[in-house]
Amino acid sequence: MLLHKRQEVLLIIALKEELPRNLLPEFNIEYCGVGKINATYKALEIISKYEPKLIINFGTAGSLRKNLFGLHEVSHFFQRDMDARALGFKIGVTPFEERSVIDFGRTGLSCSSGDNFVSSPPELKTDLVDMEAYAIAKVCVLKNIQFMCFKYVSDNADESASKNWKANASLGATAFKDMIKNLDLQTMLGLREKEQHEN
Repeated sequence: MLLHKRQEVLLIIALKEELPRNLLPEFNIEYCGVGKINATYKALEIISKYEPKLIINFGTAGSLRKNLFGLHEVSHFFQRDMDARALGFKIGVTPFEERSVIDFGRTGLSCSSGDNFVSSPPELKTDLVDMEAYAIAKVCVLKNIQFMCFKYVSDNADESASKNWKANASLGATAFKDMIKNLDLQTMLGLREKEQHEN
């Protein structure tokens, strides 16, 4: 059963090319632009405006594993360009914060986000790389909002990444459309509300 367009479920997408609004008119789709700052700003803006219960991020990602193709759920998020090793912190760890990885406890892939388009293997090893997911995930954790993330592999984060991304950026939209229409979002939201009430 489809959800009608409503505020409790919002989709954040970086670019219109990745998911045009007319492909899923029954959902509220917001575009954040590229990069962590843009993603953070948009997430905070729509949380303040709509007070959603669930935010879903969809977009393209580069794969650091050669056998990964298609659409995947992401459940572990890292910030690959946080580098305070000169202060004694491991790469990806924000100084003086307890949490270095955002983990939503579901089975899914790992993804590192950074303000750089990856065309060679980064030092922080994950399954996927993108430029926004960590930022949105962290905002959702801090605001106590349920978060889901799905990434379509557009390239292998190598020397051909730029060319492959341009060719494949729009291909994941149909796969995501088919997947999200089969998600039982109503049940998910109900379970979330029950857990919060019990706690």
